[in-house]
Amino acid sequence: MDYAHTLKTYFTAITHENASDLHFAAGVRPTMRVSSLLVAMAKEPILTPEDTLSFLKVMISKEQLERFNTLQELDFAYETLEGTRFRGNAFYQRGTVAIALRLIQKQIRTIAELNMPDVLLSFARRNQGFFLVVGPTGSGKSTTLAAMVDLINTERAEHIVTIEDPVEYIFEPKQSVINQREVHIDTKDFASALQSAFREDIDVLLVGEMRGPETMAAAVTAAETGHLVFSTLHTNNAAQTIDRIIDTFPGPQQDQIRLQLSSSLAGIFSQRLVPRISGGLIPAYELLINNTAVANLIREKRTHEIDTVIETGSTEGMVDMNRSLAELVARGEITTETAYQYSINPNMLNRLL
Repeated sequence: MDYAHTLKTYFTAITHENASDLHFAAGVRPTMRVSSLLVAMAKEPILTPEDTLSFLKVMISKEQLERFNTLQELDFAYETLEGTRFRGNAFYQRGTVAIALRLIQKQIRTIAELNMPDVLLSFARRNQGFFLVVGPTGSGKSTTLAAMVDLINTERAEHIVTIEDPVEYIFEPKQSVINQREVHIDTKDFASALQSAFREDIDVLLVGEMRGPETMAAAVTAAETGHLVFSTLHTNNAAQTIDRIIDTFPGPQQDQIRLQLSSSLAGIFSQRLVPRISGGLIPAYELLINNTAVANLIREKRTHEIDTVIETGSTEGMVDMNRSLAELVARGEITTETAYQYSINPNMLNRLL
């Protein structure tokens, strides 16, 4: 099999079917994710262990292959000659190689094109603060952040540094200077790149993912010291996100990070991509805006009360996930059943429908 040519045909199929992901695993056919559903490529042969390893070798360098053989898992980016870009993860399962590929759209869409609320524009236009986009894998966090960073790139002359593993969206400099650093290629790890960032005259920092206390502490400190910092976490809502950050630190350090977070946090945006009636996906979201009440709750270890602040904070621009889902139902975008499926608090949702 000509693996490079076969990959090209698979990538063409992904584009044609408007799929978001492609999976390779021994013993099954190549499988796409289309509108959140997995669909096997029925006309393609069942893959062998040799096939999956050979596909991986087409997409990564010798150095990356050596690291994969040592660590048995690897994050990587792959770009075709035509400019189609993928974020990949290779791993072992039952002794054979498996690969998950996520299509990265070449065109960076705007907040409006993503059906996101205009209030996100105000966070991109801030001069400093710590803003997090959270949600499960595949919820579009990177796409939302790319839209916000590209708005800055379009409107202001700033020095923007991204630290990613791997680099996903490629930004074309407009008014800003943009440097994109990939972990394991341009820097040893997130923590090292973050420490270096303080000496790089940065204005805006994008950290692809918050990993461990060193990364979190450096990101919060950067926001405290006059920078605008964006990042992501795999959490379900704002309250859980704050608890996750604080709980990452040893007990003696938690009061300090709690104090720093209460003053530096700008907001937390939690999002889901929900199947819409007409086909495709549409975002539902929650937005926490840090104000005096929220800062006090963080400092006083009362994060369990943050959900109530969001529910009653619509006049300040806050958005409750249940209200977002209810509005999608009212507009005929999603079914009631879908809304309940994606709600964290169905009892509260019941009052809104």
